[in-house]
Amino acid sequence: MDTISTFEEHLDKYHGKQGSESRAKYDADSLAFRLGVMLQEARKEAEITQEELAKRTGTKKSYISRIENGKSDIQLSTFYKLIALGLGKTLNISIG
Repeated sequence: MDTISTFEEHLDKYHGKQGSESRAKYDADSLAFRLGVMLQEARKEAEITQEELAKRTGTKKSYISRIENGKSDIQLSTFYKLIALGLGKTLNISIG
């Protein structure tokens, strides 16, 4: 019986080792999803709609929706603009 005891082992088994094409796609999709959730939570905390955030940042509501649903790749500069200009919050990034 093949037992998986860590999340890393799960990823290796189902998405390949780090550096593989499948794993790179999983990592990118996962990051897009996490950024979308973070944006949605911050927007709701600020009590503004997707439409209002779009107006504040010169984007479209549909784009905000795609980001929040993890359906769109987003550049760091765009994410910064949404957080700083759109929500008036500070974006902190760390490498660990």
